[in-house]
Amino acid sequence: MSTEGSPLSDGLFGSLSDQTFRAEHDDSAVNPGPTNEALAKLNPNADVPPPTDHGVVEPFWYSFDLTHRRVQEGGWTHQVTSRELPVSTEIAGVNMRLAKGSFRELHWHLADEWAIMLSGRARVTVFTPEGAMFVDDVASGDLWLFPAGAPHSIQALGDEGCEFLLVFNQGDFSEESTLLLSDWLKHTPPEILERNCGLDADAIGKLPKGEPLYIFRSNEPEKSLDEEIVEVARHASRPSLSYTFKTGTMKPTFEGEAGTVKIIDSRNFPASSKITAAIVTVRPGCLRELHWHPNGSEWQYWIKGKGRMTVFPGQEAARTMDFNANDVGFVSNMAGHYIENTGEEDLVFLEMFAAPEFQQISLNQWLRALPSQTVRSHTNLSDQDISRIPAGDRPLLR
Repeated sequence: MSTEGSPLSDGLFGSLSDQTFRAEHDDSAVNPGPTNEALAKLNPNADVPPPTDHGVVEPFWYSFDLTHRRVQEGGWTHQVTSRELPVSTEIAGVNMRLAKGSFRELHWHLADEWAIMLSGRARVTVFTPEGAMFVDDVASGDLWLFPAGAPHSIQALGDEGCEFLLVFNQGDFSEESTLLLSDWLKHTPPEILERNCGLDADAIGKLPKGEPLYIFRSNEPEKSLDEEIVEVARHASRPSLSYTFKTGTMKPTFEGEAGTVKIIDSRNFPASSKITAAIVTVRPGCLRELHWHPNGSEWQYWIKGKGRMTVFPGQEAARTMDFNANDVGFVSNMAGHYIENTGEEDLVFLEMFAAPEFQQISLNQWLRALPSQTVRSHTNLSDQDISRIPAGDRPLLR
């Protein structure tokens, strides 16, 4: 069969890709056997991949909608960790919702906790090893960072309640293994609690029994934020760092006709010294440019819209997958990739890194920075061709 019409017929990518292109446009790709049609429809680029895809690439797609959702009175939670996405050894994610007034119980854990509010409002507290207490209210789009080992709480405010995404710099993190206040008190002898806390037996008898609280209903705060800040100041200092970050007041790091990028790392959110984020908005039909990250693997959460991503880990391998809202993506350290908005609305997603600062290498910037003869020798492009490659910092392209 002729390769006429194939974008690869000039031999740029070799005969195997030509064969793949032909196979995908004749009866070679027909699949008359059992098919999960709903899943295939969501992932057309996995079902019939681009002819440039080749070789073996570790799975880099998962969805929160495939996970077990723990539901109890007051809210729910589910998680994507290295157990669900084995390649993600550095980062895990938890999606949680709290009903009006409900708490995520006072607790602490081994990993740093970075979070973004997806909807609603909440009041958060965190207590530092220096004896300082931080209290603040957060709303949709706001962030927080709770350091490893620092006890904290989250309480939903308002009739809507709240929903948020938690990101941990520990791939095998589990929401089922955090250290809970009610669990600890229940497993401490009553006489020790009496001596340690100065409580009598009647007071000890009031403590929660049975299963740990974890998520539970409560009344909304009776006091305003300012009143609670005054109250806690009687017993604790206020920390020098802010553990929340209001993205709504932040000017985009990059803004253009193809979308916006907001980068939040240790340089503008000092409390977040180990976790870095980019909030990316891509207009319909536009691209997050070809690039890679030299200082860490990329964990993604897709908030809105749909798109596709091709990952190139080297050794002649590449794979393309489709993504939708509530999906998780992963790009291994140093792997080249791009993201295309294939929908009709803005695509919004998070790029997360277990690193103190955001770093990337842009294919376009690299090629334009090289001596032109070096580029000509490697690509067969003319000087006129090279001049068409976008110059400067342009992470999003139309």
